[in-house]
Amino acid sequence: MSLSFPHKWRWLVATAAATLLLTPGAALPAEKTGMSSEGIFVLEIILLLVVGRGLGELLERIGQPAVMGQLIGGILLGPSLLGWLWPEAERLVFSGDASQKIMINAIAQLGVLMLLLLTGMETDLRLVRRVGRACFSISAAGVAIPFVLGFAAAQAMPASLLAEGSERVVAGLFLGTALSISSVKIVAMVVREMNFMRRDLGQIIVSSAIIEDTIGWVIIAITIGIATKGRIDLGSLAFTLAGVAAFMAFSFTLGRRIVFDAIRWTNDSFSSEYAVVTVILAIMGVMALITELIGVHTVLGAFVAGILVGESPILSRHIESQLRGVITALFMPVFFGVAGLSADLTVLLDPQLALLTVALVAIASFGKFAGAFIGAELAGMSRREGIAVGCGMNARGSTEVIVASIGLSIGVLSHNLFTMIVTMAVITTLAMPPTLRWALGRLTLGEAEKKRLEREEVDQRGFVANLERLLVVADEGVVGRFAAYMAGVIGAGKPMTVLHAGGENEAEPGVEPKLEEIEKGAEHNREAAKEADEQPAAKAPVTRRHGRHVSAETVAREARKGYGVLIVGLGRALTAKGGFTRRLDEIAGAFDGPLCLVVKPAAAGRQMPRLGPEAGRILVPVNGTSVARRGAELALAIAAVTGAPVKMLYVARVGRDEPRDTVSHRRREAVLKDIVALADRYGVEIETAIRSRAAAADAIARQAGRGVAMIVMGVARRPGEELLFGETTSSVLQRCHCPVVLISDERLPRDDAAREALRSGTG
Repeated sequence: MSLSFPHKWRWLVATAAATLLLTPGAALPAEKTGMSSEGIFVLEIILLLVVGRGLGELLERIGQPAVMGQLIGGILLGPSLLGWLWPEAERLVFSGDASQKIMINAIAQLGVLMLLLLTGMETDLRLVRRVGRACFSISAAGVAIPFVLGFAAAQAMPASLLAEGSERVVAGLFLGTALSISSVKIVAMVVREMNFMRRDLGQIIVSSAIIEDTIGWVIIAITIGIATKGRIDLGSLAFTLAGVAAFMAFSFTLGRRIVFDAIRWTNDSFSSEYAVVTVILAIMGVMALITELIGVHTVLGAFVAGILVGESPILSRHIESQLRGVITALFMPVFFGVAGLSADLTVLLDPQLALLTVALVAIASFGKFAGAFIGAELAGMSRREGIAVGCGMNARGSTEVIVASIGLSIGVLSHNLFTMIVTMAVITTLAMPPTLRWALGRLTLGEAEKKRLEREEVDQRGFVANLERLLVVADEGVVGRFAAYMAGVIGAGKPMTVLHAGGENEAEPGVEPKLEEIEKGAEHNREAAKEADEQPAAKAPVTRRHGRHVSAETVAREARKGYGVLIVGLGRALTAKGGFTRRLDEIAGAFDGPLCLVVKPAAAGRQMPRLGPEAGRILVPVNGTSVARRGAELALAIAAVTGAPVKMLYVARVGRDEPRDTVSHRRREAVLKDIVALADRYGVEIETAIRSRAAAADAIARQAGRGVAMIVMGVARRPGEELLFGETTSSVLQRCHCPVVLISDERLPRDDAAREALRSGTG
């Protein structure tokens, strides 16, 4: 006879089995098991990780946040269940001597800082600025009302719930903060799951949670400063407030620049693994120490450090995922597990405490919903939108547990009150996802919002919109200057590095003209964004590598620092036979990623294109491939800034006798429809044409002779030791009399020396 379990329950069965296998031996005295204090510490970590991960997986499969599974896992391993059913095992594993408790609590305390760092990195202040005033009124009312209710509840609660020696005022500040704060992570999880993250209301909900989180951590840091002194002293309070204000002002001005430069310098200078992660952790530690020195808790420094790190323009998704991985895999389950161990739900068997817990849940839910709803009304939102906002703000989750754990550790909260707060956090957090799903499901989509979502959908598939960092190799001639200008146009707001490649003129005039062209292109980009009522890109750092002759080794050494595209502008890029020069071949082969080559055929003369509404058109051949679409997007991004007219030419060749109602005809229409949608996103009017009866090179050459300023082609790199893009590209470069911009797909470096340099990191 075999047993089978539904797929979604297998994690629960596996977790229970692992727990049973691990804990029996632990029930024996330490001298019989032969386990040292360090061995029991390892057992604690294993149990918290396995049980927390298993329950988190189960909850996530039924639409609940996984972090609640980690907290519930700690509750079940503590006195609430394991200590009730098997007290010997719970006492030995989780209630050992003081040195053993210090070991697990040290991991938990470091976990608090790591969690606040991650929370800060997920705090998108740009989203707050984009949404506007609605989130400020929601967050202000959403903090004030539950804070007042929590503070009042602390004044009325029985003295037995207060920690020994704690003042009601301080306990009220803690309880008020715990009731008023929201969990950005859990709110964002549900909003994202409902596909509302890009909807106006979804962004307002998440932005309000971000502001509430920020306000809450400032309040809690000040409250801890008061609590550590044991009383409210006006002089000390004024010093603490002034210190927090000075710290915040420094962090978001000069401190922001210091953090950005430290991350960029480490990324560009170190070759050892995870060097940027180490620097981020060091930044977190330094800022946590600063807040400790001014008399507030280290959590504020870690949180602000996370915000600054998250806003760094040089922070790639790869580096962020590395840091997120170690936090979510180790520190998060251990911290929430330890928090759950501190809660003893058996005290709720006392009818008075159970009734007070129910009252606390009711006060917390009413205060949060009422505050957010009133804030939405003040912001002019509809009744249904206000209900959705109120439902979304009720999730406290991880954030409230962190606040309560800090209060317990510094002796402000009693164990009974801590248990009540954790219970309230679990109930309100588990109730939020279904209520928010119900509220969001009742909302309709307006026409203006629908168009914005369509534009953003195009951006998600886009190449230019998702660039993180640009590498530019350009000489001092007109081709190099135009390549630099184009880099500024498409890379405004993104960090870039410029490598000077001499060779067109005998005298090298220096770097200033190229940097001026980059800034000129970026400024044109910002002006175009303002005219289109979009948020202009902020200025980003432009770095020039001094004293290096550009070679394959130079590019390979620079490329390993992480770039989204290599833009090359060399005056001498083509041979007499229409092929690429050896120098360009080596430079392109050293870069493992998309290439953008600005090429000037011999017949094009010495002038580069004049791009504008009254100038010649940008010609873009398309054929339905992803690289052709990339070329179309690049051309549209340039046209959106310069105002140049664009003509899309479909050049995929079909048979002469093929009827019009075939699959090929429908495919052509689908390709052009996608290009038109892409053009709408950039606000560019385009002209389209189909030339499917002639060879692609012939069709492109004929169109190029009719007043074309520039050709932009998406091309695929061919395998081999030389830089090749196929016969069509070679023919266009030989026959056309205008500059050509080639944007390629990704491919491994072909040059053996460059490949070895990338592999070894030595260049």
